[in-house]
Amino acid sequence: MSTKVPVSISDARDQLASIIDRARTEHEPVFLSRRGRRVAAVIDADDLERLIELAEDMADIRAAEASREEMRRTKSEPTPWEQVKADLGLV
Repeated sequence: MSTKVPVSISDARDQLASIIDRARTEHEPVFLSRRGRRVAAVIDADDLERLIELAEDMADIRAAEASREEMRRTKSEPTPWEQVKADLGLV
């Protein structure tokens, strides 16, 4: 995570183009602050998309882990894929 000093919003107004360039070239968020507190960040759009994809993947992994744990706890068997498709009318 970036440890650089945040840019105040008032300074960011004057430096927006350079802040965007910095976020894109350094692949680090540029944090913006108001009254000394970080309130927002400028991040490269491609980096943000990758982060969102990773977060979605992690959510899927956690959901699968929770399902496996529930199956262990309840001693239930997984539903065969062919049965799932039939139940959804996909066959």
